[in-house]
Amino acid sequence: MSRIGEFPDDDVAGWILRSPEIGTAMANFTNAVYTKGRLPLRVRELARMVIALDNECVVCQNTRDSEGAAAGVDEDLYDHAAEWRTWPGYSAQERIAAEFAARFASDHTGLRDDEDFWQRAGEQFDSELLTDLSLSCAMWLGMGRMLRTLDIGQTCKITL
Repeated sequence: MSRIGEFPDDDVAGWILRSPEIGTAMANFTNAVYTKGRLPLRVRELARMVIALDNECVVCQNTRDSEGAAAGVDEDLYDHAAEWRTWPGYSAQERIAAEFAARFASDHTGLRDDEDFWQRAGEQFDSELLTDLSLSCAMWLGMGRMLRTLDIGQTCKITL
């Protein structure tokens, strides 16, 4: 049950009414991540799922992109997200994105100071894509933790 009001278990957006200006701005940020971001879809979805697992956010774990199949995003990509280090189905770029997401969520200062990581990341991403990845992870981490902490919409299955 929501910690900030009476919302149905499948309502992931009703909370916006509690803070309409900030909530609307967050909704616009979320929309930009999904409609303006330049990350390849598999890269985006793997990074998103790694953060969803860290956040323990059921909404985020259940979310799927409706255009995913055309971009090679299948259930295997999601099912093996916790095994991003070892599962053979991920590319080098996808692994870097997953590592970034995992460390962004759990060890951001260690990530900041890891010159080896930044060397490897620079081999897979240009600065524009690293910026998109960083901003996307910030949105997923914040929104996922807010939804999970406040127990909002945790039975939702969203299709982007």
